[in-house]
Formats: sequence, structure tokens, C-alpha cells
Amino acid sequence: MRIQSQNGLSERLEAQQKAKQALLQKFKSRPGPDDPEFQKRQAERRAIADARAAREAEKEAARRAEAERLAAEEAIRKEEERRLAEEAELKRLEEEEARAKARPKQIYREIAAYAEARAKAAAKGGRR
Repeated sequence: MRIQSQNGLSERLEAQQKAKQALLQKFKSRPGPDDPEFQKRQAERRAIADARAAREAEKEAARRAEAERLAAEEAIRKEEERRLAEEAELKRLEEEEARAKARPKQIYREIAAYAEARAKAAAKGGRR
């Protein structure tokens, strides 16, 4: 489709210059740092940033407290496991010692039972 109005070079340059002037005017019309409205917005932004920083600090403190609590629980759990392991080892050693003390008696009982069985067998007329 063909453009209805054919602009010449000078008309295009003039339109470009007007657009630049409009942008410049828009930029210049913005309030500066000494404008009360600008200062009000800056104060609001600072207040929001400070509140955000305070919330982040609270969250970080809560995270640290939770980590410390978990570490303390873990230490308690490990200490309890260590204590239970020591008790189990002590019990095992006591049982082992009791078996060691009972072992000679058991051997004598086995010898006596064997001798008795041999005597019975001999009385019945076992081996000749």
C-alpha cells in the first residue's frame, strides 16, 4: 500500500527536531531533588526499604535461632545415642563375663553328664 502523503527530507528532519524538543521538554518538566513531592516519595521509599531491612533481619534472627535449636537437639540426640551405646556395651561385657565365669561350671556339668551316661551304658552292658 502506498503512503498517501509523501514527506520530503526537510519535513522529516523538522518532525525529528520536534520529537527531540518534546522529549527534552518532558525531561525538563520533571520535578528536581529539591521538589517537596520528590522528597516525599524518596522518604516513602526509604521507609519501605527500612521496613524491608527490619523484616529481613527478623527472618535471619529466626533462622539462626531455629538452626541453634536444631543443633542443640542434635547434640542431645547424639549424647543420648552415645549413652545408650555405652550402656549396651557395658551390658554386653557383663553378660560376656558372666558366661566366662559360668563356662567352667558348664564344662564340669557336661563332663559329669557324660560320665553318668557312660556309667549307665556300662551298667546296661554297653560296649564290651
